[in-house]
Amino acid sequence: MARYTGPKTKIARKFGEPIFGDDKSFEKRNYPPGQHGNNKRRSKKSEYAIQLMEKQKAKYTYGILERQFRNLFKRATASKGITGEVLLQLCESRLDNVVFRMGLSNSRRGARQLVSHRHITVNGEIVNIPSFNLKPGDVVAVREKSKSLESINNCLTNSSNVYEWITWNDDTKQGTFVSIPERVQIPENINEQYIVESVSYTHLTLPTKRIV
Repeated sequence: MARYTGPKTKIARKFGEPIFGDDKSFEKRNYPPGQHGNNKRRSKKSEYAIQLMEKQKAKYTYGILERQFRNLFKRATASKGITGEVLLQLCESRLDNVVFRMGLSNSRRGARQLVSHRHITVNGEIVNIPSFNLKPGDVVAVREKSKSLESINNCLTNSSNVYEWITWNDDTKQGTFVSIPERVQIPENINEQYIVESVSYTHLTLPTKRIV
């Protein structure tokens, strides 16, 4: 499936925060792109525009395209719990995201490449599907022949983030997806309720088919 490969800083500026990770270019120009980007008197967005923007932010943050996002939303709606929170939990349970959280890459885009290029195993088996949904207790590891990769080791050296729902052993280069994170354990600045409202609004305004 195709992925967004355009300018990351431009998108980050659109949302007013470095959603793709550390970005020196964003720090220099942390205002919306365009001729009037730095104009403090920009027109006020409608409520639906704000809701839709939050949905787009989530998609860009996790690297998920529309069809996958819709499928995740359907799963979240059918699950027990608060739909918005469950949606974020499903995003966090993706293999590419967990590889990123474990510090094997400094971005989710890089983590997807590690998975796609068969550098990652789950419970001892190679998995090359970034969207693979992990379950509590699953062991994620660097493939034996990939443990010497400089890119992975450099990222691990510079990684300092610790998450309660993930364990990591630097010596064996493997970790465990201990549990599905609670909302308070997810650091992303995303208003999931806006996402739920934007999807609900879209469904309500879709034209109905006439039955002849």
